Amino acid sequence: MKKTLIIGLHIGFWLCYLILTIVLVTLSLEGEENNAIVDEATIRAVYFTLIPSIISYYLFYVLVFPKIREKQFLRSSIYTLAFAIGASLIGTLLIYIFLGIESLTERKESMTTGIIFSSFVCFATGVVALVTKGFISWYEELKLKEELKQKNHEMEMALVKSQLDPHFLFNTLNNIDILILKNAIEASMYLNKLSDIMRFMLFETKTDTVFLSKEIEYIEKYIALQKIRTANTNYINFEVTGSPKGKTIAPMIFLPFIENAFKHTTNKKLNNAINISIQIQKDHIQFECRNRFNPNRKLKQENNGLGNTLIEKRLKLLYPENHILEVEKGNEEYIVNLIITK
Repeated sequence: MKKTLIIGLHIGFWLCYLILTIVLVTLSLEGEENNAIVDEATIRAVYFTLIPSIISYYLFYVLVFPKIREKQFLRSSIYTLAFAIGASLIGTLLIYIFLGIESLTERKESMTTGIIFSSFVCFATGVVALVTKGFISWYEELKLKEELKQKNHEMEMALVKSQLDPHFLFNTLNNIDILILKNAIEASMYLNKLSDIMRFMLFETKTDTVFLSKEIEYIEKYIALQKIRTANTNYINFEVTGSPKGKTIAPMIFLPFIENAFKHTTNKKLNNAINISIQIQKDHIQFECRNRFNPNRKLKQENNGLGNTLIEKRLKLLYPENHILEVEKGNEEYIVNLIITK
């Protein structure tokens, strides 16, 4: 949702609130001719309802809503009571500052009733804040899903191009063909790896999730096929820590980053030119890919593979608020760090 529309929702609500407050104060003072009483009633309305409501509204909006969304209901309830009562007490303090201690002590019963009423009003405006924030979040998620649906065909085509990159296929087949003359057994092994990769790409990635062990196995085979193109055995380093047993993940989450690493790293004589690690913890999976590149080399723009925008949107759809993606480009090193929480 556009910021201007969000601001418009807030302004619209507060205009309605202000108009309602003015109407109620006017009705309560109908026929009253004492200006001092009118002024005091107006100040009380501002400090007992308007200012506390503003405080409560944005505390609920910023702090309570995320806790409810995270299903921390006990903490949300505590925040709700604390913010509503606290905002009301702030209004009482403001009355003390501007009207003096006499205004608090001369009508204790009405003051107590006023605090209770103010707390209720703060709670009510807080609920409105939760509804507003919930609507904005729902609208943004709906818009994102609709946008992804509209680009579904484009995304599928890009994914197919990424999976069936002709350069990768042709180079791999050509390398295997040359390897047949040198070592037929090894060439057959690599041909089986390529077959397994094709099968995985075309069939197993149609499901929403795959076993993490399968994804890692696929990555290992992909790396093995890339290694055929260089005699440097230390060109790439791939490390997995932790056990993938029983864990699942969306298919081909990590591969686009690995493909880009190979695409941008051109000097195959470098040791540890590409470093890939997957750390498996109880509550999260961390993927890191580092590749060295030549900053002076102008990379030809290609349409193969998933673009960063589509990758990020896919992550937002698959793991909303459950992932952290950090991309850092240094002078000679490109770093991708992805954390997916469960």
